[in-house]
Amino acid sequence: MNALATALPLALAYLRERLLSTLLNILLLALGIATIVLLLLTMSQAEDRMDRDAAGIDLVVGAKGSPLQLVLSSVFHVDIPTGNIALKEADRIGAEAVVKRAIPIALGDSYRAFRIVGTVPGYVDLYGASVSGGRIWARARPMEVLIGADVAARSGLGLGQKFAGTHGLSDGGGGHDGQPFEVVGILAPTGRVIDRLILTSLDSIWTLHQHPGVGSESRKAVPPTANETDDDKEITALLIQYANPLAAASFPRRVNAVSGLQAAAPAMEMARLFALLGFGVTALKVFAAIMILCAGLGIFIGLMNALDERRADLALLRILGANRGTVFLTILTQGFALGVAGVILGVLLGHAGAEWIGQSVAAAHRVRLTGLTWIAAECWVAGLAIVLSLAAGLFPAWRAYRDSVPELLGRA
Repeated sequence: MNALATALPLALAYLRERLLSTLLNILLLALGIATIVLLLLTMSQAEDRMDRDAAGIDLVVGAKGSPLQLVLSSVFHVDIPTGNIALKEADRIGAEAVVKRAIPIALGDSYRAFRIVGTVPGYVDLYGASVSGGRIWARARPMEVLIGADVAARSGLGLGQKFAGTHGLSDGGGGHDGQPFEVVGILAPTGRVIDRLILTSLDSIWTLHQHPGVGSESRKAVPPTANETDDDKEITALLIQYANPLAAASFPRRVNAVSGLQAAAPAMEMARLFALLGFGVTALKVFAAIMILCAGLGIFIGLMNALDERRADLALLRILGANRGTVFLTILTQGFALGVAGVILGVLLGHAGAEWIGQSVAAAHRVRLTGLTWIAAECWVAGLAIVLSLAAGLFPAWRAYRDSVPELLGRA
């Protein structure tokens, strides 16, 4: 304990003496750690959010196209749909014995980049959401909407307010000024994708697009005309939950055999997406690891140079009564101090970067990211960085320990 009490202030004094070299080593180590921490936070939160958003959805049935695009647009609402499918086909698929629950959705409009989703009340139950104010929409009264917690917070919409949607899934499309929606309910926060959606009935979507002359004043369901029957109606996708896991073996193939339809499993498509992203993430991790190794090498070279420059000081310490252990700890503590400082700064930079990106992403209504969280993998990164710093100081410390006073004076 006495040796450590002596070694610590000496080590810090030596580091302050070579301040520029000390700061450069700390910064290089911190940048490598920050890069890895940022990647870990981003991937961990993205996977967790997507797992929660896709929970309870075993299969998505939609129009032919990219399966990944179908899942991204219909489950996570971050892409353009592949097209529409006939309602009668969706009803037939949803009625099969292997299907426990089938929830139709119809996309095409938005309000301030928040998507308007035509669906059924079961969609709210799928996400375990509850109404915090007002009520759910009534099918007999088209143009009523239930808005998610994020929509209410960011758009300023409240109960009883009316707004006109725009055609398309982003700002800039043509408006439906003559057919405004009315907010009749607000959902409690869930932390899932439903928070940033505007929900309404399928009839509202069909009314909006098939009856451009129908205003909000009537609030009555419009009966199909002779040219518009249920056989003519379309939806964007069907979200399916299996009655039993065995359905996954054959049911998607049966759907894909139908002309114009395709089946996509969210779990499989997400695994494929992260596999595609994995190469880039791995490359960034390798780059960050190289930065950390370079920082370790810089610490090693700095301590070796300092040892050569301070042989007279070390000899004086030995003459004044410091033993070999104190000298050893003095050099080793310098490496440890650099490692700890680099880890602290790197972790702070990584979390600050994640929070900054998260705020920027949130402003665009995308997937949430926060730096105000901690994951276990960061402990491994911090521990390895500190071990590397100690390893970098081990050989210079051993050399200082091995040398006798005459040898130190002779080389000074």
